[in-house]
Amino acid sequence: MTATASPDAYAATDRTVPTRARERASYDREVVHAILDEGYLCHLGFIRDGAPVVLPTLYGRVGESLYVHGSTGSRPLRTAAAERPGGEEPGLEVCLTVTHVDGLVLARSAFHHSVNYRSVVVHGTARPVLDPVERAAALDALVDHVLPGRAADSRRANAKELAATAVLRLDLAEVSAKIRSGGPNDDPEDMALPYWSGVLPVARTYGAPVPADDLAPGTPVPGYLTRH
Repeated sequence: MTATASPDAYAATDRTVPTRARERASYDREVVHAILDEGYLCHLGFIRDGAPVVLPTLYGRVGESLYVHGSTGSRPLRTAAAERPGGEEPGLEVCLTVTHVDGLVLARSAFHHSVNYRSVVVHGTARPVLDPVERAAALDALVDHVLPGRAADSRRANAKELAATAVLRLDLAEVSAKIRSGGPNDDPEDMALPYWSGVLPVARTYGAPVPADDLAPGTPVPGYLTRH
């Protein structure tokens, strides 16, 4: 099953329609982009030597594409760049996921405990980025996705570093979001039980910037750090 995509929504497919709690799924582009833009750590799943592998890695979004990077010698990057049968364009079939935990949902029964979350799952073929202009933009996006403004406030990769770094692009085509919010779903017969029920909110926070030991005295803290 594949629904038709629209300018405002991604097409639903067999892989992006959940088997449970379908009402929590969203294909809205703005919702998907907002979830992706708030995070910077994803989990990249693929098959290696016939077995599943899931790796945590940083990502960056530029429009309708996600970028990940790694060493040119790493297994997934080498696999993505390898020649494929029948002259097919090089690439690696992947599933990329991003999740934010917003709260611990505590019900009166252990069965109904849950979490409030926002997640995105992307299926597709991650392809190596060979164009030097796109590679440079992708690497800047990876740095700025973690901390906006940092790419312009650091030395860009030199030729040696670029030669050791591979970049993959995963287009946002087969993608969905899933969101759970609100309180616990206690059963009516459990309402009188003497147990606390509700939500413990979870939020990401940043501490004060810690300068490097060898940082020159008096070096000001950049504004993009103090804003965090």
